[in-house]
Amino acid sequence: MIVKNKDIVEVLVGVPRGHKHLRIILKRRGGDIFIFSEAIIANIVRAYITLKTHPIKRAIKLKQKNLSEQNGLKMGYAKHQLVEENVDENRIIDEITEILNKNSS
Repeated sequence: MIVKNKDIVEVLVGVPRGHKHLRIILKRRGGDIFIFSEAIIANIVRAYITLKTHPIKRAIKLKQKNLSEQNGLKMGYAKHQLVEENVDENRIIDEITEILNKNSS
C-alpha cells in the first residue's frame, strides 16, 4: 500500500494519558487508522535525517533486532529495536524500486 499526502485526512501527535511516550496516529481517507509508537518514529526520523544530511549515503535499511542489556542496551529502552543493517545501498535502492514498481497505481 502506498500512502500519499492526499490520503491522510488527519495526524495526531501526543502522549496518551497513562503513557510516557509519544504516539503518532494517521487517519486515512476511508477510515483506516495507523498508530506508530515513538520508537518507530524516532528510528525513521533518524534514518531520514541521516540520508538528507549525509553527503554520500543514499539508502538505509533498518531491521528489527532483539537486544539485551548484555549487548549494551541502555536502561529504559525496549528489547526490540530497529537497527541499521549493514547492506549495500544499491541493494536497498533496488528493493525499494521493485516494491514501488509492483505497487504503483
